[in-house]
Amino acid sequence: MLTSLAFIFLVGLAFSAFCQAVHLPGIIGMLFTGILLGPCCFNLLDSSILSISAQLRQMALVIILLKAGLSLNLADLKRVGRPAVFLSFLPASFEILAFFLFAPLFLGLTPLEGALMGAVMGAVSPAVVVPRMVRLMETGRGTDKSIPQLIMTGASCDDIYVVVVFSTFLQMAQGGQADLVQFAQIPVSIVSGIILGAATGLFLARFFETAYIHHHYLRNSIKVIILLGSAFLLMSVEDWLKGRLPVSGLLAVVAMACAVKLRCPASVSRRLSEKFGKLWLAAEVLLFVLVGAAVDLRYTLQAGPGVVLLIFLALAFRSVGVLCCLIGTNLLAKERLFCVLAYLPKATVQAAIGSVPLAAGLSCGQLILSVAVVGILITAPLGATAIDKGSIRLLFQSPVKKGE
Repeated sequence: MLTSLAFIFLVGLAFSAFCQAVHLPGIIGMLFTGILLGPCCFNLLDSSILSISAQLRQMALVIILLKAGLSLNLADLKRVGRPAVFLSFLPASFEILAFFLFAPLFLGLTPLEGALMGAVMGAVSPAVVVPRMVRLMETGRGTDKSIPQLIMTGASCDDIYVVVVFSTFLQMAQGGQADLVQFAQIPVSIVSGIILGAATGLFLARFFETAYIHHHYLRNSIKVIILLGSAFLLMSVEDWLKGRLPVSGLLAVVAMACAVKLRCPASVSRRLSEKFGKLWLAAEVLLFVLVGAAVDLRYTLQAGPGVVLLIFLALAFRSVGVLCCLIGTNLLAKERLFCVLAYLPKATVQAAIGSVPLAAGLSCGQLILSVAVVGILITAPLGATAIDKGSIRLLFQSPVKKGE
């Protein structure tokens, strides 16, 4: 395992640095590293690493979500409002509709199988989007109209909606019937996640304050460990309560970090945010190399050009959905274009659920996995590049206030 970790970090950083040297996002190098080290190429990663890959990717995602929550300005969140709610489900719904309509035409699937494929592909990748939005907030780019906050909030809820829709379509494809109760659980999971996370964050902030008052000084490094442990517990609560009370672990983590920022002094939350930013340097490499290792090029080569055309057609539908969400806002045309670009990348959700239909024994399973793989290879680098380059050209940079 240690050898595999050495390969992941050293080779991943090397390829990331090379890509940045040629003005490409480092994520491309990390994904390429995972493909090279993974089972489909040189197979240099230990099976013990691959067996816990999903858990390691989740841990990395928790780190950036904590960083995001500690960087969010709650006043900005109030300004976001309606568009963020629509962004949490409308673009994904448009993309699912595209697969429902055109997958039978391009790939010979049934409409239900097309909808299932769309559910796999419908989620935006928080692992690609969130760290970039955090960076924009730190530099003040687009913050005059809360654009990074808008995208980050919508992207965090988007995955919940897509996973619920996916599970419903999967049940239907296996011969069951759609359970409409599952759709009703979406707002419940969002609200319960926010309440649980906020309560935990307020408790921790009070604990930190009490320790300071009684002269039991807690180093910021200890606070980071406490926040990490609490975040892992919140993610576990989602599994513990499964079937009884739907809870969004991802939103709970963000809400906890927001509550800590709200109650703690600005200097404390800023230092905690900086420490999680340093942790993200290692977590990012681990996350995207392991996502790349989950890619199987054999399915990619079997996919054919029709898959690529279908993916871009679905992205066009998705873009229309994003623009519909922004109707009535004060965003300029170029700022709306940036929001469209920010909703392109896919990676983590597709890597996590892309193989589920195949494992469930569905005849369309291998084709769905092929589309998921091609989607990751196309949209993750494309979306990351579009966000990085587009933010400079399309967003106004506000001065960053000291202490924020």
